[in-house]
Amino acid sequence: MPASTRPRCHAVLAGLVTLATAAVVSLAGATPAGAAGVWTETGSDRADPLTESQGLASVEVPANSPNRYTGIGTIPFGLSSRGWNHVGDPDASYNGYYIEPYQRDSGNTKMYRVQAPGGAWTEYVHTLGAGEALNNSWAAVSPDGQWMLSGEWGTMTRLLVFPTPGVNPSTSPSANLPQVSAVRLDHAVRDVQGCDFSGPTTLLCSSDDPEGSLFGLTKPLLQIDLSAAPNGTADVSGHVTALRQLPLRSACSGSFEAEGIDYDRRSGVLRVIVVSPGFCVLTDSKTYKFSRG
Repeated sequence: MPASTRPRCHAVLAGLVTLATAAVVSLAGATPAGAAGVWTETGSDRADPLTESQGLASVEVPANSPNRYTGIGTIPFGLSSRGWNHVGDPDASYNGYYIEPYQRDSGNTKMYRVQAPGGAWTEYVHTLGAGEALNNSWAAVSPDGQWMLSGEWGTMTRLLVFPTPGVNPSTSPSANLPQVSAVRLDHAVRDVQGCDFSGPTTLLCSSDDPEGSLFGLTKPLLQIDLSAAPNGTADVSGHVTALRQLPLRSACSGSFEAEGIDYDRRSGVLRVIVVSPGFCVLTDSKTYKFSRG
């Protein structure tokens, strides 16, 4: 998201002296008619506000790799000192390359930090195209590993397609990482915080939409069905469906923030981070788990 509208949890952490009104909020996950039971909540874990508040990714290679998370506290000092002070929702390719999206407060570039399965880190910088937003909220690697999707904050009708840095042989850390095509959406989306492939042509996305005017509900879980698998040479279309509202439960009242998303193809488990409002960002922010039901 843009530097000027960084996650509200950042501002809360900077001013914890202000307590939110204590009130139990229990909003059921509203589900549009016809989509009932698509994804059923099966459990949750506390999401640490410093290290697990932005995004998450399951890593298949090497075997038995732990899940990865991003948050304010996971940004290395060497990156923040160079202005890369916001990290978004990461993803991992199916051969084990792990990718974190970064942004600065200003300028005309965004950056993807890639860790190879052997542990080495490499940075790939993308220079913004005409009309491209500065923010860098998320990355999602296609199942074939060759293409990476990314999104922009605000109300958008496209997703950006790049060659996967570090995996696609056309990429180099010494050259600009180019946008090669786009996913053209048939329905606008707002404030998408993360997407992950659940199949070759299916994306699941978490939206932090606070208004609810696009789909009739706030903070929706979205599904985007692509007309074809991304190939880096031509745009593809994407059909957008709102599946349900993400869980919004806290001991504090106020504005929640939907964050990153991960689909683990080994277990079929979908996980989404929802940050609680006010002081409860510290106590009951959650990573919710879902299964297809």
